[in-house]
This record gives sequence, structure tokens and C-alpha cells, in this order.
Amino acid sequence: MKRQSDRAKLIETEYLAEFGLKPQFILGAIDYLYDVLDRIDTTLQDAGSDRLSQLLELANLSAIVGNLFRRGITRTSKGAFIQNKPHTYPDLIGVAEGSKDIEIKVALETNKPKGHLVKPGPHVTLRYVLADQDGNYRRGRENRGDVVWVWEIRTGILDDSHFRVSNTEGDSGKTAVISADGMDALEVAYCDILRCPHSPSRRRYQDLEKLYSR
Repeated sequence: MKRQSDRAKLIETEYLAEFGLKPQFILGAIDYLYDVLDRIDTTLQDAGSDRLSQLLELANLSAIVGNLFRRGITRTSKGAFIQNKPHTYPDLIGVAEGSKDIEIKVALETNKPKGHLVKPGPHVTLRYVLADQDGNYRRGRENRGDVVWVWEIRTGILDDSHFRVSNTEGDSGKTAVISADGMDALEVAYCDILRCPHSPSRRRYQDLEKLYSR
């Protein structure tokens, strides 16, 4: 059965148009992401294994989510965008007239997306939660399920000041995390309010709810 987000909403932001990202590209990429992950999980479970999300570290799962979402955009755009080489900036290369080069960043729940280097320019950020196959979701890491559900996508242009760089000795390596100001500079283009990991009492949740009254 094809997965659907029954309360998800796509907002046609100024940046979607500026980047050449048509709404159907975003929705098609999410459908592609879900379809591929479900196929992988079915194969694993038929072989007596856990789902993919239970076999990987979360950082690796996020990388796979980002790669599949990127591939989904290139498939759905029918040539307007192509994938760049692995580990090469930017993730998407705009080919059609009006299509911009875009970097894609992914994070779990309310985490801020990060990479190894500061990469200013057009960005799409995707954040997801882990619920069950039917989309039943409860906040809290102790309640995490094993199926990926996209809860938020943002679009916008970031500059150097929108990243917090860490290169602490003994750390896992140099990282460039999108700051709170950077996330605020990005416009929400997609939100699945039923699977929003923010508490309903928080301003972030309430701001997202307002999008549904437009």
C-alpha cells in the first residue's frame, strides 16, 4: 500500500519558484523516497531481517534519505535537475532554464542539518521522524519507530553567517551546522503536522499550524 501523509501541506514559497523547483518535484521526490525505502524494508523483512533504519547509525540513515530525495527530484523533474558526483558541492545541478544549483541537507526530528564545510547558496533542508508503517508517531526518542516519514522541508539561500563551525580537537571532525538564524532564513515549503516533533506548546509548532489557515 502506498504511503501517504494525510495532513501534509506543500506551500509554494518564493524560493521554490526562484530555484525552479516545481511543487510536483518535491512531492514526487518524497513519493520516490518512500517507495524505495519500503521496497528495501520488504526485502530485508522477507529475509528475516530488521528494517533498514534498525541496521544503520542515524547519520548513515540520514545520508541515504538525502541521496534518495535528491534522486527523486532528478527523476521527477525529467531533466531540469541532474545529480552531482557523490560528495561534491552542490548536490543538484540546475540544467533547465531557471533551475538553480541546490545543496540538500537532512536531519532527524528537530536537529539542525549539518555538513563538513560551510556551503553558502541555495539550500533545501529535509527533516524526518521515525514512526510506524501507518505513520503513527509519538514524540521522544524512546518512542521512535522504524519507518522514515518526512515532516518538514525548507528552502532558501544561506550565507556564511548562517553556519556554526566546529573543529574541536578530539571531535569527530570539522562540522558546519546550520544555525537557528539559518533555519529561520529558510521558508517552510512542506510540513506534515501530524508528525511534527515539536511540542504543541512550543512556538515552532504553533507557527507551523498557522500555515494551515492560509
